[in-house]
This record gives sequence, C-alpha cells and structure tokens, in this order.
Amino acid sequence: MSIRNNKEWNDWRWQLANRVTWPGDLARWLPGFACTPQMEAAAERSPMAVTPYYLLLAREPWSSDPIVRMAVPSADELSVPTDRGADFTGEEPASPVPGLIHRYPDRVLLVTARQCPVLCRFCMRRRIFGAHQLDTGDPLDNWIDYISRHPEVREVILSGGDPLVLETERLRAILTAIRALPHVELLRIGTRAPVTLPIRVDDELCRMLEQFHPLWLVTHFNHPQEVTEAAGAAVDRLLRAGIPVENQSVLLRGVNDKRQTLEALFQALSRIRVRPLYLHQCDPVAGIEHFRTPLRLGPTLLDELRPCLGGTSLPRFMVDLPDGGGKIPLDRPHSWEPADGGLKLRDLQGRPAKYPEDPQST
Repeated sequence: MSIRNNKEWNDWRWQLANRVTWPGDLARWLPGFACTPQMEAAAERSPMAVTPYYLLLAREPWSSDPIVRMAVPSADELSVPTDRGADFTGEEPASPVPGLIHRYPDRVLLVTARQCPVLCRFCMRRRIFGAHQLDTGDPLDNWIDYISRHPEVREVILSGGDPLVLETERLRAILTAIRALPHVELLRIGTRAPVTLPIRVDDELCRMLEQFHPLWLVTHFNHPQEVTEAAGAAVDRLLRAGIPVENQSVLLRGVNDKRQTLEALFQALSRIRVRPLYLHQCDPVAGIEHFRTPLRLGPTLLDELRPCLGGTSLPRFMVDLPDGGGKIPLDRPHSWEPADGGLKLRDLQGRPAKYPEDPQST
C-alpha cells in the first residue's frame, strides 16, 4: 500500500514529526537522490526541514526541480559575501519586545513560532531558526502589554516561522487576547501551510478562525507545481469560513524567473480563488544570494504579463529596502537611478534609499 494511503499520511502532526531534517535521508522520498558533502555543510550552517508531503511534489531530475531547489540545502549557500548580514530589512532594531516587530506605525508583526513545515532555503528570516524541534513558547503577555500601550496599532500579523505549526487551541488563545484589544481592527495570518502542509488547514482550524473576523490569510505559492488538489481544498475550506486568501511570491532564480512559469502560477492561483498580491524581490541576505535576480527582471516580467492576465491575477512587484526602509512597489522597469555601489530608490516617505545592487546587472 502506498504511504499516501496510510492514515498517518493525512495527519498533520505526523507530517511535522516526520519532516526530513538531513540531506542524507532524502533518498527515502526521492529515489536516486545524490547527497553531497556540500549539502550537508549547508544543512549544518542553516537547518533543513521538509514535510514528506512537500517532497513528493518534486519531479525528476532532482537537480533541476524547483521543489528541491527551494527546500534542499545546496553548495551555493556556502558562498556568502562578507558584506551581507542576516537581518537586511532591519527587523531586530524594530523589535521593542522579543518576538514583536513594529516597523510600520499602524501594524505589528508577531513571531508566533520559530519553525515551519518546510524551512525554505530562500527565507529572509532564516536567522531565527535553530534546533529542529517545534517551538510553541510565545511571550503573549508581553505582546499584549505592548500593543495595549500603542493605540495607533490597528492590525496585528501572526507570522514566524509559521503560525500554523502551533496547536489550534494555542492559536485561539493568541487571537482571543489580541481581539480583546479595542483598537485592533484587523488580524492577518502569514502562513505557507496551504502550500507545504495543506492538511493542517482542517475543518477544526477553520471553524476556530472564522470566530475572529475580520481576518485575512496571506500564503506563499512560488511555483505551479505547488498548486495541488490538496492545496486547492485547503484554500476552499478557508474561503467557506469567510477568510480571504491572498498570495505573496518571491522571484527566485532557477525557480520562477521565467514569464511562462509566472503566468502558469498566477493562472493556477486564480483558479483556486487565491489572489496574487505581491511578487517580491529576493532580499540580499547571507546564504540566499544564489536565488536573487537582477532588480530589473521583476518589473520586466510583470510588464510582459500584463496583456496575458487580468487585474485580479497580476501582482505588484515589491522591494524591501534595507535597515527598516519598508516595502515599496516598483511597477515599471528602470524606476531607479544608479548610485555609488548600488541603486537609488525612494522609501515610503519619498526619501532616497540605497539598495545593494550592481548597476551593471540591471
């Protein structure tokens, strides 16, 4: 009997408990996969974890498969430029209490978990991941105290890591405490679980979440191979509970940096009623440089897609500025100026901001 027909396969806790956490164990799920010492060295530097569900989305040849590229350590991670830090966007200076990031005046982000079903190799927040065990210890009292003293905060985002590695009752406790604050109007959950562990989005979870409207869920599909029947069913359960679902993709070299791939992805998302919201430039964070594309590529690809996709299927291209400058849209190619050692962009207040990009590559 196929393992996919086992009762355990459809238990999200079993999937989490049986994540593959070492490259040498991948051959169990990917027959003929060849582990290298460089992969093991990369896994030592930044932990690996992949659900069996997600691994079985991969297709041979493994060396060029986008699922493998996003989830499996590679030798490319070992070439780390000396001038790249781990916190490019400046989250740590914007963290007044542990696990809470207050970068924009009207919203805060909570790092509700320090694990994910899949530890993506391109993660801009990879610095927070340590041991492979799931972390469910959240400083909720400190978060609530801080938010209660900041009435300008009208939206709270649950992120991480992935909030959906937490038990449903723990999530309920967090949402209940936040919803009790009268000035908090909106709740948002950022999660890749519909992509990497769709069975986690079960009826019990959706019944709980629908008690906390208005609540939005933003997920993270990057490639059409991820838009499976199971993922569509998870999205359908969320929508039936009245929870809008939007998507933020990251433009990744060797994964989705072709017009045809993005067109197929955004069309597939529209079919399952997920709105493509943003396409992000991959941040220059230590260990993920090999995923980055020239800055001009994102706006150029979206320009090429405009005649092919309707307005609800076409995302905006976003760039996260360094040192807390915030996210800005770059909707058209060449909307920047060369600067010494990089490019000159403008932040949300119109102030000049230097972005570390080789002008010759644009």
